[in-house]
Amino acid sequence: MKASDLMSKEVFKCSPHASLEEAARQLWEHDVGCLVVVDSDDRPVGMITDRDILIAAYTRGITLGQADVSSAMANKVLSCSLGASQGDIEETMRDAKIRRMPVVDEAGKVAGIVTVSDLARSSQSGPLRAAGIPGVVKTLAAICEPRAVPAAAE
Repeated sequence: MKASDLMSKEVFKCSPHASLEEAARQLWEHDVGCLVVVDSDDRPVGMITDRDILIAAYTRGITLGQADVSSAMANKVLSCSLGASQGDIEETMRDAKIRRMPVVDEAGKVAGIVTVSDLARSSQSGPLRAAGIPGVVKTLAAICEPRAVPAAAE
């Protein structure tokens, strides 16, 4: 399968200049866990999750209206093309320990998003459903592996 077959075409996005409050509202209203942060040309420049918003507000002691998305988003965005294979997507997600990956068209604009949920659903559909299970399980296990947390400076 290719990214174009796996992806969700409905992608929720925001500007880096949106407030954390606006981003949280979108997450709540659309019942999603992340937004793709895009520039004025609809190219991905970041990702923001509900967790990013919560931690940013808590650690800074601010309300959600007091900070922009750019202050809390992940700046490194790994994306894939519409023609990327499921195996390549799984490998990238596994290696980077990410749960979501924007899919971009030839111009680099957001065309969709592939999530671990999309991968799990794909492993349960179609004539080759059993063949995809080991790859999906391996991907989910790698993504869920806790990241090494640097020791606190003394």
